[in-house]
Amino acid sequence: MVSAWGGYLFIINLIPLHVLTLILIGRYCSKLYIAYTTFYVLGQIMAMQVPFVGFQPVKTSEHMAAAGIFGLLQVIAALKYMQHRVSRKEFITLFFGGVSLVFVLGISTIVLLTYAGYIAPWSGRFYSLWDTGYAKIHIPIIASVSEHQPTTWVSFFFDLHITAAVFPVGLWYCVKNVNDERVFVILYAVTAVYFAGVMVRLMLTLTPVVCILSGIAFSYTYERYLVDEGDQSKSVNNEEENKHLYDKVGKGRKGGSWTNQAAPENGEMSIGMNARSIVSVVLVLMLLMFVVHCTYVTSNAYSHPSVVLQSHNSKGGREIMDDFREAYYWLRKNTAENARVMSWWDYGYQIAGMANRTTLVDNNTWNNSHIALVGKAMASNESSAYEIMRALDVDYVLVIFGGVIGYSGDDINKFLWMVRIAEGEHPKEIHEANYFTESGDYSVGAEASETMLSSVMYKISYYRFGDFEVSVLRVGMSYRKPAGFDRTRGYVIGRKNVVLEHLEEAYTSQNWLVRIYKVLKQKNRPVIPKKNRRKQPALHSYSKKDKSKKGIVQGKPIVVKGHRPPKRA
Repeated sequence: MVSAWGGYLFIINLIPLHVLTLILIGRYCSKLYIAYTTFYVLGQIMAMQVPFVGFQPVKTSEHMAAAGIFGLLQVIAALKYMQHRVSRKEFITLFFGGVSLVFVLGISTIVLLTYAGYIAPWSGRFYSLWDTGYAKIHIPIIASVSEHQPTTWVSFFFDLHITAAVFPVGLWYCVKNVNDERVFVILYAVTAVYFAGVMVRLMLTLTPVVCILSGIAFSYTYERYLVDEGDQSKSVNNEEENKHLYDKVGKGRKGGSWTNQAAPENGEMSIGMNARSIVSVVLVLMLLMFVVHCTYVTSNAYSHPSVVLQSHNSKGGREIMDDFREAYYWLRKNTAENARVMSWWDYGYQIAGMANRTTLVDNNTWNNSHIALVGKAMASNESSAYEIMRALDVDYVLVIFGGVIGYSGDDINKFLWMVRIAEGEHPKEIHEANYFTESGDYSVGAEASETMLSSVMYKISYYRFGDFEVSVLRVGMSYRKPAGFDRTRGYVIGRKNVVLEHLEEAYTSQNWLVRIYKVLKQKNRPVIPKKNRRKQPALHSYSKKDKSKKGIVQGKPIVVKGHRPPKRA
């Protein structure tokens, strides 16, 4: 699991939490000590064999909880060993003194190693799990990722369906009949629900335990409602007859008739056939609806590739928009093999894999400063951005624009995150407030600020868009919008006559979803406007004056008496 997914940290911290809980509720035993000690030692050694993990299991704060529980188990095992070999008074003194000393030394060692740099502190993603506003303030690149956003109730129902309401019943059954294994399931469920509410991507950790607890709930329910009461009553009567097989004739049992004695001993009332049938049918229908929902979600939401979009026209037919692959194919066929493409990091892996071209940043967001530099180039005016592009040796700039087809995941909607990330690394040049309107809104319309209208992102998104008329289709009707109408934002853009100076449009896909611009090479001589041109003064002036002879050059060498003048070459 360590080599396949970075989320193994959830498991490596959940198991120590399970062990600590068992210790606190008095369920420590030698089996627990043997199991966890073996798991920790072998797990750490095997995890360090993964090349990109290395010594992280012993040098990062995310793994220190497992190490702390491992040390705690050694202390408890030692105390259990000493408990029967010393007197009670000596054991109490040894217990409080030893535990206090080990706790203080352990915490002090971890703190000192962390400050010394031997143990890396918690990463930003883990801080954002406990403080949901931490990433937005300190590490905006983490908060900018859509899968790091909080989960909505709609997402819970969309992914879990009926199990979202059933799994608490299974959790209650586990709490009611608790044992060592069910303690782990309870902790898994509670922690997974919390983390799934913080980040939508962590829904992946919640779904297994939801399926487990929902299965437990349905199992207990069917055991209660599908039992054959006739067979149960017959078995109870047979047991009673065997007990009173040699009683005297005419002597009955005290306390009631035979019929009353056939009821269950735990006091539960019997359930009629009609009630059992209704409940069973309802549960079967719910499970069938769950299967249908899962099939629909799998086929429609989780099976379509993100590079191929589909929509429905006014007649209900399906339309395929293949702009991404179309643009990447153009890049692969019409650019040099060593060409560098500057785009936002969301499309780095796609460009590298499908266009086979080098990108400045990609989905491996470990280099925050480099991503911030790309964000600064997008947020700056064209002249400042051109200097950055030249420094990074950029050949092409790629931008995603959804104003024509109404695609909401384009770069204009992501632009504020680019500004925030750039401001974190370049606070003197980039200020987020400059990209809002006077009323504090984010807009690309007539109220947009001059900084927004002059940014490279605005120019390369809306270049030539001011002359483009969008036709909005509704059921059976077509509404003609004015030129420059952005379907995604819902209004006309603020500046239609966009002029590019250092960039040149190279390619625009069929639906204007992907736009590619070529970075122009710097000219040998700068083009100076005519009104600013002036003639440079000559180094030597050739002028005739009254006192000077004709043809004599002014500024000739001065002859000093007694010295021969230097010969001219």
